[in-house]
Amino acid sequence: MPDIIKVTNLVKRFNGFTAVDGISFSMPKGNFYGLLGPNGAGKTTTIRMLYGFSPPTEGELRIFGMDIATEWRKIKTKMGICHQENTLDPDLTVEQNLHIYAGYFAVPGKKARERTDELLAFFALDHRRHAKVRELSGGMARRLILARALINQPDLLILDEPTTGLDPQSRHQVWEKLEELKKTGLSVLITTHYMEEAERLCDRLVIIDHGRILVEGDPKTLKCEHAGDRIVEIVGPDPELRSFVSERRIENDDLGTRMLLYLRDGNEVEDTIRERFCMDRCVYRGSTLEDVFLRLTGRELRE
Repeated sequence: MPDIIKVTNLVKRFNGFTAVDGISFSMPKGNFYGLLGPNGAGKTTTIRMLYGFSPPTEGELRIFGMDIATEWRKIKTKMGICHQENTLDPDLTVEQNLHIYAGYFAVPGKKARERTDELLAFFALDHRRHAKVRELSGGMARRLILARALINQPDLLILDEPTTGLDPQSRHQVWEKLEELKKTGLSVLITTHYMEEAERLCDRLVIIDHGRILVEGDPKTLKCEHAGDRIVEIVGPDPELRSFVSERRIENDDLGTRMLLYLRDGNEVEDTIRERFCMDRCVYRGSTLEDVFLRLTGRELRE
């Protein structure tokens, strides 16, 4: 299956600062592909280069087999963009926002009306078609932005943090709709700060930091390689535990008042840990993508 996106040694500099530093990756057609990283990692800069807003400083970027540097007009006709910010027109109704956006892609009037009806039904917004955008809840507005990005029936949908700021119920509604779109074979590139979102939706992902790719792979493999199969969280680790962990060379993160032990299948020390150190201060759980993310990018706050 051909790659819908192919990035080779992509670089972006701003006044001597390197925001994206020679990244390379390929996204197969029909995939949900995640781009993860802390604030300032280079995600948004990469996304802006992908949809033609910001030209690369160096490297090659091909979408649908076409070079973004020379064929960006053709590329953009086959692409849908869901920006992180609310870019809806507040003076128009829900229906009008879709109709007018369809005009940007020269969608004929009859077809635009049909697509509008389809998308309003799909995103459960049909009952609000005549409402002004300012009357919508945050979840409704986000679903409308998604609907607008699909009005031209794109072959590639780019989602930049699509559920940021939503309450849990609205977030899960958006996830359910994205999962339905996934079944249609739509290719989607998504950036997100929600690890649960990435783990639930993405077939494959990259974690980027300081403008460079740290790892690439499917969520299950990345969890296994970087956070083990199971995690034991121990509150108030004492010198005896730290000595035991050091002697047995157990993968761990020592956070001072809390220690995380990363255990793998076949590790014979788990029973010993349970008997000697886990009377009432341990939590046993499976590893998550968030564990991988924090191990690779660190736990310090980024401003």
